[in-house]
Amino acid sequence: MKKFLLLTGGIIAACVALALIGPLAGLLFSGLFVALGMHFYIASKSTFGKIFWFTVGLIGVLSAVSNIPAMIGLAAIATIYVIYKKWKGEDVQIPTIEGTKEEDPFTNFEKEWSNLTK
Repeated sequence: MKKFLLLTGGIIAACVALALIGPLAGLLFSGLFVALGMHFYIASKSTFGKIFWFTVGLIGVLSAVSNIPAMIGLAAIATIYVIYKKWKGEDVQIPTIEGTKEEDPFTNFEKEWSNLTK
């Protein structure tokens, strides 16, 4: 029964992702415009260049906002990934941002102290 539910959920998520290919492509190009605008804005030396590349980035941001349905498509793709991992019996681990997980401060101290005393 569990495999049946995973299969059904995967098929539904795949249908949603395929239905939203257009907005996903639009979001991809919007992200490309934002990245190009930011990259060349930083590299630009002239005022006209900065204004131009800021405008390109702004167009990308406004285009990305108009592709909000693509977020549903991204969620469907993430759901397919989770279902695939569950089907194979693997644990699904959500990556964390570096430095956000709690660590014992004394383990690092002990390691550094042992390096100093050598």
